[in-house]
Amino acid sequence: MAFTFKQFHIDDLNCGMPVSTDGVILGAWAPLAQAKHILDIGAGSGLLSLMAAQRSLGQITAVELEEKAAAACQFNMVQSPWADRLSIIHSDIQDFCQQTQYYGYFDHIICNPPYFEHGPKANDQHRAMARHTDTLGFEPLLKAISQCLSPEGSASLILPIQSLIRFKVCLNQFALYLRQEVQVKSVENKAANRVLLLLTKTQGSQCLHTVFTIRGLEGSYTNQMVELTKDFYLKL
Repeated sequence: MAFTFKQFHIDDLNCGMPVSTDGVILGAWAPLAQAKHILDIGAGSGLLSLMAAQRSLGQITAVELEEKAAAACQFNMVQSPWADRLSIIHSDIQDFCQQTQYYGYFDHIICNPPYFEHGPKANDQHRAMARHTDTLGFEPLLKAISQCLSPEGSASLILPIQSLIRFKVCLNQFALYLRQEVQVKSVENKAANRVLLLLTKTQGSQCLHTVFTIRGLEGSYTNQMVELTKDFYLKL
């Protein structure tokens, strides 16, 4: 399946997951404008890396474990206007982080992690790998962020709301602090089912809590959604 944005194109035919609304919201929300070195963990077909390239002047390094997804990511990067600032590494993120040149190197890390912690896996192995935390649990993910993030850097993630409590417990093990929490509602009159998180290595006086709504009761995008994604979606 292919998806065309205003400034780039994603072909995810061989990838574990198609382009998702979660990914677009995360890529548009993350504070990337001033970042010089950006790490995309579990890059899939490269959506977040390409959004980061559009929104910043930084160098983006993507790490992807699944071979076909890494190949799709490479293809999409080469076809984009920012190929000279994008690179993909086919590797497990834990192995990647063992390279000492990356300790404290990245001033922003972005990740849309696997989100099914338990239960039956999808029949397709590649899609299952992308969706299950079996391949990247919270502890190894946070360890990687803690190792690779610069002292003044930040990390952006999107998670299912039901995973938030366990994720917060894991934060304490890695000296990472929650600075922003945005509860994401798919429709105005429904409870939030996703949450955007901003992490840093420095502890602030408080965490900023807000709510983001994708669609109104009539089914159209809210002003929040239009404003956030108008630089990417063709019809906005």
